[in-house]
Amino acid sequence: MTEKTAPSSTSSQTPEATASASEGLAPRAHLDALLRRAIALGASDLHVSGDEVPFLRVHGRLGPMPETDRVEARRADLLARSIMNERQEAVFEAEQTLDLSLSAYETRFRINVFRERGRTALSIRRLEEEFRGLADWNLPRTIGDLAELRDGLVIVTGPTGSGKTTTLSTLVHQINLDRACHIITIEDPVEYIHANHRSLIRQRELHTDVPDFASAVRAALREDPDVILVGEMRDAETIRAAITAAETGHLVFSTLHTGDAVGAIDRVTGAFTGGEREAVRNQLAMVLRAVIAQRLLIGAKGESRVPAVEVLRVSKAVANLIRTDRPQQIYSLMETGGQQGMQTFEQALAELVARGLAHEDDARRLARDPIAFDERVRLAQGGSRRGAR
Repeated sequence: MTEKTAPSSTSSQTPEATASASEGLAPRAHLDALLRRAIALGASDLHVSGDEVPFLRVHGRLGPMPETDRVEARRADLLARSIMNERQEAVFEAEQTLDLSLSAYETRFRINVFRERGRTALSIRRLEEEFRGLADWNLPRTIGDLAELRDGLVIVTGPTGSGKTTTLSTLVHQINLDRACHIITIEDPVEYIHANHRSLIRQRELHTDVPDFASAVRAALREDPDVILVGEMRDAETIRAAITAAETGHLVFSTLHTGDAVGAIDRVTGAFTGGEREAVRNQLAMVLRAVIAQRLLIGAKGESRVPAVEVLRVSKAVANLIRTDRPQQIYSLMETGGQQGMQTFEQALAELVARGLAHEDDARRLARDPIAFDERVRLAQGGSRRGAR
């Protein structure tokens, strides 16, 4: 998902956009000044830590915010608390971490507040300001087919910051445009705001609207949903609730933090023990429709990041391997499953290189099997040359 780029210039900054001028402001105004500066510099992420200069990530590269003073520890804590309600403050005090969202300057932000070395810190992700299509994000066309499913479970996986939420929001937006559905999202926090088009969308946020994912999914089943989005399957109870929702004829989207598609299957079944694990394997074989695993890498021009996307579609053969606990054999089916919309990371990375969207060295570093990657690059580049002729 190529990041949207804002102008990168410091010459036009207003006085209130600098941290030095902001120290005398109220905490919320100070935070707003930092956000405005981050937007002006084209940053995707802003990191604020006590007694440190704020850091920005611009085009995937992390560095200190220029011409900015450090934020004192007490001040960093006040910045964080300036955007919390009473319930969120209570959660933060109890758990020492909190996810929330914020809208400012026609931009939406996802914020994680946490403690490090006894001090409060904030990691702030800038979200896209408008919905775009799969092609605009450089996502495989075949992913769009998932928006046409009527039931089952679709998992999007990858490390933090790999674009999972953006992919899911794009699919939900597509359903919203194409179908008359009741869509319920359960998120921590609500990131992208969906307006009703053909669908009715209700977005529920942890610690504001619902106490936890699992109970919210169970409640959603009584609310006449067609599609349920579960922000993250964090524990066995939430996984069980999501699978049950998919079994009962609903389309369920969710995320996991794993490195690849097969790892997502291992994570789901590994959350259970004994006889229950076997039962979950059988259930998963019946309801799982697809796993999308993605990573972001710096684009060839160095001015954006592009996604490398592994796609597993659950055919009868894949379902049988899940049921019989042979997940590692799924890779061979993915390598030959192009006509079913499947591809491995190596295939995805090689395609990015062949299309000139990523540097070969950067892509090779992400490959699980560099030798297989090199072979895929040769095949992809050969195909590109033949297509050009």
